[in-house]
Formats: sequence, structure tokens, C-alpha cells
Amino acid sequence: MKVVIVGGVAGGATAAARIRRLDEQAEIVVFERSGFISYANCGLPYYIGGVIEDPEELTLQTPESFFSRFRVNMKVRHEVTAIHPDKKTVSVTNLETGEALEESYDKLILSPGAKPTQPRLPGVGLDKLFTLRTVEDTFRIKEYIDRNHPKSAVLAGGGFISLELAENLRELGMEVTIVQRPKQLMNPFDPDMAAFIHSEMRRHGVKLALGYTVEGFEEKDGGVDVLLKDETPLHADMVVLAIGVSPDTHLAQEAGLELGVKGSIVVNDRMETSVLDIYAVGDAVQVKHFVTGQDVLLSLAGPANKQGRIAADNICGGDSHYTGSQGSSVIKVFDMTAASTGINETNANKAGLDVDTVILSPMSHAGYYPGGKVMTMKVVFEKETYRLLGAQIVGYEGVDKRIDVLATAIRAGMKATELKDLDLAYAPPYSSAKDPVNMAGFMIENIASGVLKQWHLADALPRDGSVTLLDTRTVGEFAGGHIDGFVNIPVDELRERLGELDKSKPVYVICQSGLRSYIACRILAGNGFECYNFSGGFRFYDAVMNDRCLIESATACGMDK
Repeated sequence: MKVVIVGGVAGGATAAARIRRLDEQAEIVVFERSGFISYANCGLPYYIGGVIEDPEELTLQTPESFFSRFRVNMKVRHEVTAIHPDKKTVSVTNLETGEALEESYDKLILSPGAKPTQPRLPGVGLDKLFTLRTVEDTFRIKEYIDRNHPKSAVLAGGGFISLELAENLRELGMEVTIVQRPKQLMNPFDPDMAAFIHSEMRRHGVKLALGYTVEGFEEKDGGVDVLLKDETPLHADMVVLAIGVSPDTHLAQEAGLELGVKGSIVVNDRMETSVLDIYAVGDAVQVKHFVTGQDVLLSLAGPANKQGRIAADNICGGDSHYTGSQGSSVIKVFDMTAASTGINETNANKAGLDVDTVILSPMSHAGYYPGGKVMTMKVVFEKETYRLLGAQIVGYEGVDKRIDVLATAIRAGMKATELKDLDLAYAPPYSSAKDPVNMAGFMIENIASGVLKQWHLADALPRDGSVTLLDTRTVGEFAGGHIDGFVNIPVDELRERLGELDKSKPVYVICQSGLRSYIACRILAGNGFECYNFSGGFRFYDAVMNDRCLIESATACGMDK
């Protein structure tokens, strides 16, 4: 059996190694148009920033090491230019010599990946304008910085690569501005949770121009002007386009393979395309979202590796199936960690799901053990069924641990109420006896049983006197900032001051994190009041509202966009 693989990196290289492990006699040929067959794509920004010092650390395997270990013929700087399913061959060009050749196959795996989205805008070809996707891109940016010592950069786009690059450029001492058409960074997060990411970026000197549309680029004064719709241009010494990626599927299209979302390759759960004996994996393929069942395009390394393994299994006579992607991801944002899994509230609503959320601010470990830090968790679940749909966490310690637990719970089909039953490891330096994941489960169980009723930031509170608005924080906390219209009765004084409240009116309660206001609601409910607890607390409210102010009213809020 002869297997030809188009593209290395995650999916293609994984498939090649797996095929060899399953079939010692198979002939395996990999064509990779870049000079690198397997590299740490996610590590590229950290080489630019100097965190990773040795460029060889980015290269996980070389053609020589891969051949030595697996006897796989890795041909770098070779571009496949056409697929001929009728003849079961591919046309290949040696990019170094220009030589054209034709290679036959019994099985073909397409792992072309994705390419940086290149908008059709004036000035896209300027030499001070870069994209970051490959090792070659990385070296080009690194060389430019080392040679020219730019003082400023504009990054167009607000996804993973942009945020990681922003951090690394700031560490080099550069002024950095991120410009993004949506009014938030990191689309896997809801806008309210993205507010904490925005705050961390601003705290480290990154300027955010959110809600701005890029219309082109012009060379000016030795640098580049980023032209914005209806706004003053942003000037910088260099610009990096990081506005997303598009599946690189022109070969598949020309060969007549069925295409799907955004031109991605349609595959079944065995990673088989619409053409016999052709498989496809990685960033170029359409997959099912594990939570919604919808067709999606998710460009992440973990799924690409799994898909490469599945394609290899099936080529070698196995019966492996890809059960879908749920988009689990994590990112370092300066000192903060932000992570998500499943779907957020925004996308759940778009999918027509009837959802609710809980927002909590637990400590990363036991409060009495030194060094604990607050994290903010948002868990999304379906009303009525309490099906667990997704989660987002931002914080400084223990974020990755909790998101992995929640990702596993989603994959296992657990209900959100069952999070309370998880038996998770506890020692004071690492967690609390009631882990933050358990706490989310307790809160959701209280909702399911009717013990807890919530109000959310999106809810419009009546301001006509028909309800009581109550803040149960201390007098000092209240004086330091509160929502207009709320009266202050500290929770520890509430029982003695119930006479100050009108029992005929529903009471909407807030505190700093949601805990004291929940206790207040239990006191009120036990005394005949109807009570609603604010999800997230004043800390959450204040962070989100400040962020909205900075985005919507730059002049009023004193922000230099």
C-alpha cells in the first residue's frame, strides 16, 4: 500500500507516524511546500518575543529524523499542484529546482491546513506588513525586528495569534495596538467575559481599537498608516494581519471534492472525503460541533492530531470515528489565563437554544492558604434539561485545570447539576474542599430546585419603584462604588432591618461576588420575600460596565484608541 500525504505539521505528520506504527510495509510519502514538516505552530509568537530562544526548538521533527524513526519519505519544499482521482496520482513541483513530477497513490490524505485570511484591501503587499502562520513567517518578522528595531506595531485581528504576539511585542518594549471590527477580543468568549481579557491587555499597555474597520494600508513617514473607516488612521512601524485563517482547499475544489462551510472539505466521521480513497484532516475540514451538532470549521491543533490518527487507522483497516469538536482552548494573556470549552452564551442563543448561566468568582485554592487568586467562571447550560453546553474561565491560577474538568464533563454528557458530584482532588495549595467546578454545580442545582432565582446583567431592572434594589455589601464597599438606585443593608444586619423593606415588592440583590447576596436571598425568602440574586456580583458588573464604557465612549472614558 502506498499512501501520499499532502501537508505535514499536525494532521499530516501524525497520520504518517500512525500509519507506520500500524503497517511496517506501507510506502509513505509526505509533500510539504514549506521547509518544515512538523513544527510548533502555537509557539511561533514566543520565538519572536525571545521566550523561545533557539529556532530549532520550534521544529519537532526534521525530514531526516522522521525518516530515521519511521522510514517516511518527507519531501519539503515540494508543492502538490493538482490531484487526479481518476488516475490516483498527484502533480508535484519541486520548489527548489522547478522540476515537475507525478506521484501515484493507493490512499491520499489531504492535510493542507489553513492560510492567513488576506483581505482585498489597498496596500496589502507592503513590505512592512506581515502575516504569522508558518515558521518562515516567524523568521521574517523576527529578522525585521532585529534589523530595524521598530518601536510600534498594529495588529489587525483579535484572536489567539494576535493576543500572543501582542504580549511578546510588548515584552520587547514596543507600543502595540490591536484593531478589531467586532467590539471584543477572542470570539470563543462572551463579551462580558472578554472584558477581563481587555482589562489585562490594557493593564500591560496594549491599546485596543475595538469596533473599528480596517480599509487599507499606506506607507507613510517610514512606517505604515492603517486606514480606518470614519476614523483617523493608526500609524505604526510595522503591521501584522491576524484577522483569521481560511481553509486552503483549492486543490480539493479543483479535484471535485465536496466542499462545505467557508469552502472547507466535507468529510464523514472516518475522515473520508466525497471521493473514494481520499481522506482529509486538520484545519481544512468541516466537522460536527460536539455540543450543537452543527457543521463548523475549527482550527485547533488538538482536533487536527486526532483526525490524523483516525484517518491513519481507517486506511490501515481499522474503524475509527471522529466524534466532533467542542473547541476547548486556553491562552496566556500576560499574567492571566483565559480558557473556554463548548459553546458560549452568545452562540447558544444563535443556535436557538434556551439557556441559562451561572457566574462565580471562586479562589484558585483554599482561602486560608497563602497566594490564592480569584478566577471568574461562567458556565452555560440548557434550561429544563440542564444539559451542560460550555464554560469560560479567566484568572491567574488553576484555570486550565478547571476548564479541562468541564470539557471532560461535556464530552461525558453530564448534566450541569451533576458537577456537584465530581470527586476532585483537594489539598490547600491546589484547591478547596468544594472545588470551583463543584461550586458551579451547587449553584445550578439550587436553580433547578428553585432555591436560587437569578437576575443577569442583560436584564432591564424596573426603575419605577415596583421592585426593591438591595446591595448587601459593607458600608465601605458600597461607598467605594455601587449601582444607582440600590439601597445598602449589609447582609449581617439584614435580619434586624427587614422592616425597612416592602414585602409586597420583589427584591433584586447584589453583593461583591454573589455569595453574600445569595445568603441575603435565603434570609429574605425565609421571611416571605420574593428574591433574585445577581449573577456575578458587583465585581463582575463593574468590570463589564467599565469595559463597555471604554469601548463605546473613548473620549468620555479617557482612552486613547
